[in-house]
Amino acid sequence: MLVDSHCHLDAPRFDEDRAQVLARARDAGVVQQVVPAVTAAGWPRLREVCRQAPGLYPAYGLHPMFMDDHRRAHLDELAQWLERERPCAVGECGLDFFVQGHDPAQQLEFFEAQLRLARQFDLPVIVHARKAVDAVTAAIRRVGGLRGVVHSFSGSPQQAAMLYREGFLLGLGGPTTWPRAQRLQALVKQMPLEQLLLETDAPDQPDAGIAGQRNEPARLQVIACHVASLRGVALEELARVTSDNARRLFGLPG
Repeated sequence: MLVDSHCHLDAPRFDEDRAQVLARARDAGVVQQVVPAVTAAGWPRLREVCRQAPGLYPAYGLHPMFMDDHRRAHLDELAQWLERERPCAVGECGLDFFVQGHDPAQQLEFFEAQLRLARQFDLPVIVHARKAVDAVTAAIRRVGGLRGVVHSFSGSPQQAAMLYREGFLLGLGGPTTWPRAQRLQALVKQMPLEQLLLETDAPDQPDAGIAGQRNEPARLQVIACHVASLRGVALEELARVTSDNARRLFGLPG
């Protein structure tokens, strides 16, 4: 019984076969999925997608890679959505210093505003941190009183430990299955199991077995098997602990 802690099931790439994607996920043991938003314009559609089937839980936020689409008024709208909808998390939000052309200062302004909203509404945060783990950690410390997950984590063991002390789990997915991901695999072996969430980030970040193809939540089973092998634990044990981690963080039903 697996929880996909990060899946963009509302993406247009699933429009033609979303029901079949969900059926394959259930057949693979994926019983719950957290579906984070990326822009304010997408919030209504995401809400409707999550209402179409059981086990889908929306999160609302403003992704740093879509800064051209964001307006400061969206932060006020986000507060209204959080109060009315009571989602499982705020996100996807964060910082991306890898992609050129997005003002870091503006990203930080939107990120910290969303962190404050998460604290205000007592919700966890789903964080994107690409080439920005230290800056993300510093922002989390400045705002304080937070909990959440840094998804698709690719930082160091030291950064992972600092985030754990701040109440943040790490989401790991397809990238851990690639043979060249030796540093990430070493982290998987040594991190506390209580800090680990499994994710697909579908339709993006496919595992090594479907390189170049559309990813989907059913592939979480492949990721879980790979992580269980790296950890030297039974798949059932890994599934139980990581699912409990996700349910506890996001307040999902057992």
